[in-house]
Amino acid sequence: MIHPTQPKMLDSAALRQVFPILNQQINGHPLAFLDSAASSQRPQQVIDALSDYAQRYHANVHRGVYQLSEAATYAYEQAREKVARFINATCAEEIVFTRNTTEAVNLVAYAWGDAHLHTGDHILLSIMEHHSNIVPWQMLAQRRGAVLDYMPLDNKGRLRLDTLDTLLTERTKIVAVTHQSNVLGTVNPVQELARRAHAVGAVLLLDGAQSVPHSADQCADAGGRLCGLQWAQNVWPHRNRGAVGAAGAASSDAPVSGRRLDDQCG
Repeated sequence: MIHPTQPKMLDSAALRQVFPILNQQINGHPLAFLDSAASSQRPQQVIDALSDYAQRYHANVHRGVYQLSEAATYAYEQAREKVARFINATCAEEIVFTRNTTEAVNLVAYAWGDAHLHTGDHILLSIMEHHSNIVPWQMLAQRRGAVLDYMPLDNKGRLRLDTLDTLLTERTKIVAVTHQSNVLGTVNPVQELARRAHAVGAVLLLDGAQSVPHSADQCADAGGRLCGLQWAQNVWPHRNRGAVGAAGAASSDAPVSGRRLDDQCG
């Protein structure tokens, strides 16, 4: 008889020891931090890495020929390669560091959207999107005279894929959806969405801010040509502009034009 493999139990006590901030009591009780969706606490490994950078090779990246700058640049590019492997991108050149997911979406809306959308073109979102994946497209639609469409949900909080028959047309240029809803927890069938979007020549942008801690490799595997994700939920310093502290990344194999992000929104 073949016995099923039992799932390995999480050792929560050992995990707590990795996070120094949890080694304290609040109101006489061990600290239980429940706001990780906004700012996860940092494990000792991250604290050590930041300290090591600050003490040994803090310098400009890609802008110096002296030893410290070369060391900082090497560490920066090694981080890019690690992120590429983490989300299963095809190469490190697909990774663009940004401050957060909101900036990543804005980057696509400006650099890709302004170059490819024209009057009467359509942008397809869903009604479960975080405002960071709504407002940049509203602004893009205003700038370019495009039309915003929204996929509805069923009574179980799932996307109504049957509506794609009418929502997706040759005028649809980009589909921007969350991989996992920050409110409902719904995990969307992004591979199917990618297949349907590509069938009409549209680009898929995948908001992976919520899903990357659980299924990072699916970000690239899902077929999205543009994938925004964020470290704030992944125990990395939020909004840190240092060489090893970039808080977000955009993965892209879609061509974009370089332009300044004058007014970010979301």
